[in-house]
Amino acid sequence: MRKSFARSLFAAWLAVVLGAGPGTPLFAQEAAQQPGTPAAKTAPGATPLSLQLSKHNFSRAPRAFPNLINPYRPIQLERPNLENSLRLEQLIHDGKIEISLRETIELALENNLDIVVQRYNPWIADTDILRTLGGGTGRGLSGTGTATSLGSIPPLNFDPTLTSTISYDDRNTPVNNPFTAGTGTSALTSLKTHTAQYNTQYSQGFWTGTGLGVSWNNTRSSTSSPAALFNPSVQSSLFVSIQQELLNGFGLLPNTRNIRIAKNNRKIADLQFEQQAITTITGTINTYWELVYARENVKVQERAVGVAEKLYSDNKKQVEIGTMAPIDVVRAESEVATNRQNLIVAQTVLLQQQQALKNAISKNPLDPKLINVEIIPTDLPAKPEQIEAPMFEEALKEAFASRPDLRQQEYNLKNADISVRATRNALLPVASVSAQYGTVGLAGNSALLGTPSVVAGTPVVGANGLPVTVLNASSVPIPIYLPQSVPNVTGLAKDGLSGAMSQVFHNQFPDYAVQFSLSIPLRNRQAQADNQRALLAQRQLEAQVQQLKNAALLDVRNAYIALEQDQARVEAAMKARVLQEQTFDAEQKKYQLGASTVFLVIQTQRDLTTAQGNELRALVDLVKAKADYERALGRTLDVNRVTLADAKSGEVERETLIPGTLHGEVRGTSTGN
Repeated sequence: MRKSFARSLFAAWLAVVLGAGPGTPLFAQEAAQQPGTPAAKTAPGATPLSLQLSKHNFSRAPRAFPNLINPYRPIQLERPNLENSLRLEQLIHDGKIEISLRETIELALENNLDIVVQRYNPWIADTDILRTLGGGTGRGLSGTGTATSLGSIPPLNFDPTLTSTISYDDRNTPVNNPFTAGTGTSALTSLKTHTAQYNTQYSQGFWTGTGLGVSWNNTRSSTSSPAALFNPSVQSSLFVSIQQELLNGFGLLPNTRNIRIAKNNRKIADLQFEQQAITTITGTINTYWELVYARENVKVQERAVGVAEKLYSDNKKQVEIGTMAPIDVVRAESEVATNRQNLIVAQTVLLQQQQALKNAISKNPLDPKLINVEIIPTDLPAKPEQIEAPMFEEALKEAFASRPDLRQQEYNLKNADISVRATRNALLPVASVSAQYGTVGLAGNSALLGTPSVVAGTPVVGANGLPVTVLNASSVPIPIYLPQSVPNVTGLAKDGLSGAMSQVFHNQFPDYAVQFSLSIPLRNRQAQADNQRALLAQRQLEAQVQQLKNAALLDVRNAYIALEQDQARVEAAMKARVLQEQTFDAEQKKYQLGASTVFLVIQTQRDLTTAQGNELRALVDLVKAKADYERALGRTLDVNRVTLADAKSGEVERETLIPGTLHGEVRGTSTGN
């Protein structure tokens, strides 16, 4: 009687504990959030997450107006924020963080250092665009293909260059020939000159292989030579020159090759950043669901320990009253030890998964505010109502069009084609035609001459070298002089730059020049090597593209198969759990009727726990397979409503749309922010 009552009481307790227990992990029956969709508060209509690539645009130089010194000043750039975002701290309450999948993804995009580091690459690629627009060569980025095409194409500077030169020269030159120097003396003397030059040149290259130059030169000089027509004098000249490449370097492609490659590299950098974002999101999703599994598995193991301990306690009491053999106590105690060991393992895995998620959503997981915080995921894995799984051929077509790694190769192929065509042009000889037109003016101070005066000049000498004389009325000998005309200076005509420039613009002294230049490398080995290398690199890249497509095909195939298999696993696990519940109920009823034993009841309960764990594992694997399938197809960002940048064309994004990260204030928590 006492034994029957004990069995009935124990069966009733099992019915309450085990009958209520199975409902906890049966997430497929709950209306939980669908994996990969926003949480309720960020549901449809909410602002997508922005990865802030348009926060800066370094492909444009600082404006020169109204501040003319802007192009010559360094830019100001904020340092990277290596502290955890404010919103992460705001989620901590009583040493815990209750977090949904959507919030986890947001925090990962805010704080993941891989994202922080990778974000700089597109901006660095912008600087290459800026550099090549000025006529330079791009520096390139790792993984962005050829930085610049090879080939000896004549370089051009597309940025206008204004060169101004001012020089002063004061000289005392000893004169060896006073007559040619104009000094008119036979003794050693010096010629003093003072020269001041004010020269300005403008030069610019154009995409067609054209070079333009304009020079305006002015020289003011003064001399001690009386033979100078103008003293001081001003000489001005205005020259315009143009040069056009005819073979090597002719046309848009050879001269804009670096610009085109730099722009393609910027797109590659964007795709690399997109790939990093996909990797981060997928890894975060998987880590989140592994933490969910670890927490629920701990609950399952705790229930198993509770049941085993209760069984052990009841068995001890029944042994004491003589209704049970001692061997049953040993068996129950062994079950307790085994379940406690399983619980310790599950708790260890839980701690590891918590730390993994902390690393994913924080820049500094050792922050004292975060290090001892418990993370509690609020979303539970549920079987999606419908997972879109199109035919494999359609999925593969979508992957080829969307995967960032394949799209990168498209731009690498474009760069390779640019290099091949540019080096083909560089095979040609260098031929150029240039023309120059100029005009010169000369003016300065000059004497105003009136009617000349006749005066006695040089004395007449005889054969003996003595002056020839004549006697005057007083019989005094007077030397004979030759008459000499002396200019009569009546004033000074002042002129200078204005007079010289008047002559320049009136084209009084024109200057024309035309030149044709041809340079032919007789063996041309360097250009041949450059072209062959570019062509070989293009062919190699074409093979690599096919290799990458084959790898993508395998990736999509495996993800597609895993998704289908995990869907089937969930169906089977759910059915196994339901059947195990029925088995447990039946065994429970048999135990109440005395047709079963405690061992068989515990065994069926253990099988039910295993079935529940299998169902949980299958559900977690399914949502992870869905995330991996989305990654393989390249649709991760779209599914999770993440954009690289939300700025309109030509506008720079000034603030992030991720909540809690703008100037230390909470922003972006509604569509109005």
